[in-house]
Order: sequence, then structure tokens, then C-alpha cells
Amino acid sequence: MSAGLGTRLKPITDSIPKALVQIQNRTMLERVICSLRDKGFDYFIVNVFHFADMIKEFLDTHHFGVEIVVSDESAGLMDTGGGIVKALPLIFRDNDDPVLIHNVDILSNANPLFLMNSVSEGKDSAALLVSQRDSTRKLIFDNNNYLKGWHNLKENIYKPTDLKFEKSDKELAFSGIYTFTKKGILEMANLMGETKFPVMDYFLNQKRQQTVKGFELDNLNILDIGKPASLVQASEILRISDTF
Repeated sequence: MSAGLGTRLKPITDSIPKALVQIQNRTMLERVICSLRDKGFDYFIVNVFHFADMIKEFLDTHHFGVEIVVSDESAGLMDTGGGIVKALPLIFRDNDDPVLIHNVDILSNANPLFLMNSVSEGKDSAALLVSQRDSTRKLIFDNNNYLKGWHNLKENIYKPTDLKFEKSDKELAFSGIYTFTKKGILEMANLMGETKFPVMDYFLNQKRQQTVKGFELDNLNILDIGKPASLVQASEILRISDTF
């Protein structure tokens, strides 16, 4: 997911897309592609909007040994959910295998194959990598780790507003790394339409029938590098050791 405006990284993103912001001489996009390539992924779809031509040129002039295609949103930014629906023909062009969604501004040491295996077994339609990390917005899961709601801690707002809590419920932070089955994406397309919308609107839609489950990973290191402070932190971490 590389189409965002990168507003949190202004003024850096006034002249380049967030995906091409560098950390220790490597762009965010390059780091994510190489990390996933090294874990066995060989087909990538990169969605673009903000400075779309710059990302296209970068992909044309850098060769990672994998197939990369572009989902172009230049006609209108579709947000995370709408972007996935728009890319449907590219995602499932050859088979119906699950797809991994990975935000370009997330660095982690996670091997997402365990998420892929979870949905491949046919039990769930979406699997979200979640963690205990600090965040002003948390997802709420039941004792079986199925998604049931969302909490804005800063404003103390809940979705759905009539959410019924159980003592066993837990609040965890979303990572921006998740997997989807074709069945799940098709339901999302049917419920939400081919419009601009965040994927979380589908996950929290009370008409959703497909199951969404959260997964924690032991010894997870994860950093949202879409924020200036985290960008500095990531640069320092990677200067010392390639943790991610």
C-alpha cells in the first residue's frame, strides 16, 4: 500500500512520495519488497497516487528479482479498502490464493507466512497482525481473538457504539500487515462498493459475515515509520543493527 499522501511526514513528502523516503540510504518501498522477497514472496502489486510517476520510475529502474505490477489510482485516491478492491483483477489473476497486504511505512521482523497459512486453512477470511504496542487507537478482540470492535483511546470513542464488553476482551494495536482471502475481499467489495474507503470500515461493518481474526507474534519488533519521530528512530536503529 503506497498510494497515501504521507501527510504526517510533511514537508518531506511535499516533493517525494512517502514510499520513496529513505532510511539509511534505502527507500521504504525497497525495504518492504526486499524483506518480503527474502521470505518467499515473488509477485507484488504496488498501488500509487501521490507522485505516482516517481514510484513507477523507481520500479522501472530497480530490479528486485520478482514480478511487480502497479495499481494506478491517479484518477482518484481510493484509501486502503478501496485500493484493495480496485486491485482485485491484479490480485487474483492466476489463482485464488490469499493475498498479503503490507503498508509501505511499516518495518517489522515478522514473517507473515504464518498469517497466510492461517487463512489458507480456510478457517478465517482475514488475519491481522496485532501487538501490545502503544497506540491511541486499538482493535478489540474476544477471547478467541476474533475482531469485535475499535477504540479511540484519545477521544474514548468506540465502534460499534453499542459494543458489549466481556472481561476476556483485549485491546491490541493494528500493525498494517494482514492477509485476505478472495472470499473476504469479494464480500468487502459487495458491502462497500468500488468507492474510496478505509479497510477498517469493512472490518467494523456490522453486516460483515466473514471472520476476521487477530494474531500476536512472540518477539515482534515493529515500527510505524510514517511519523517523523519514528523515521529518526528507525534510522538510528538500522545504523546500529539491521533489526528489521
